[in-house]
Amino acid sequence: MSTHASFNRQAFTLALPFTVIWASAFPATQFALRDCPPLAFLCLRFLLAGLVLTALAYAQGERFRLGLRDWLALALLAASNQAFYLGVSWLGMRQLSSGLATIIISASPILVALLAIPLLGERMTLRKLAGLLLGFGGVVFVVSSRIGHGGSDSLRGALLVGCALLILSCGTVLFKRITVPASLLGGLGLQTLLASAIMLPWSLATESWSAVQLSANTLGALLWCVAVVSMGGYLLWFALLRSADAGTVSAWLFLTPPLGLLMGWLLLDEQLVWRDLIGVLPVIAGILLVTRASASP
Repeated sequence: MSTHASFNRQAFTLALPFTVIWASAFPATQFALRDCPPLAFLCLRFLLAGLVLTALAYAQGERFRLGLRDWLALALLAASNQAFYLGVSWLGMRQLSSGLATIIISASPILVALLAIPLLGERMTLRKLAGLLLGFGGVVFVVSSRIGHGGSDSLRGALLVGCALLILSCGTVLFKRITVPASLLGGLGLQTLLASAIMLPWSLATESWSAVQLSANTLGALLWCVAVVSMGGYLLWFALLRSADAGTVSAWLFLTPPLGLLMGWLLLDEQLVWRDLIGVLPVIAGILLVTRASASP
């Protein structure tokens, strides 16, 4: 019993700050995109975060001795968890209402749990399934009233965000399957640098870097996304994945849409309605069900 309780406390101390940090990326992105193309911003974000993380790992005495297979594994993780997931989702969100995009991406915990059954050998219990469905239902309830009805949603945008959902879910499972001879800090640093390298030719081919304005919006958002989201958020995310099964960890992603709406209200003066507050209740209940199901013997 004490082992399960200890696990729950450990997961909670990692998961709560992670969800707050992950949700904070939404308002930061809104500020950044006012003065910077999305892929160029991501490229700069990944480059700066990767340099800092790798330098910190080196300063702690880590020396990278990686073979070709290790570099290919890191490149695969960089593409799925960072470059393609964020790049494709941001492009899709330009053709989709934020509400619908949020609902699609929020299906990730369900898809991860399903993929983890054949690929990771994780079990799907009725309690865990009920928790996943309850959490997803809460997210749908929160954002359903925000879906635009003026024709702003496109099939192409929905397909792009759907692809981003699949990429993120596969990346989560891949992290549990792939082993790289590097620390969490060093591995994330190299992975983030590779994400920048993947993003650069994509951005140069589709965007004009002359449109990048080093305004207060861009620099402030870049500082936050580098220091807090890419460094703190991803370190917490991968630490969570190392401490628990993929399906359980992913359930915490259900909290990010309600928290994102709350931060939009606080920082961007966006409207917050009673449905947003009520919808948080099934989200919390779903997470409790999933984590209790995983902690049960």
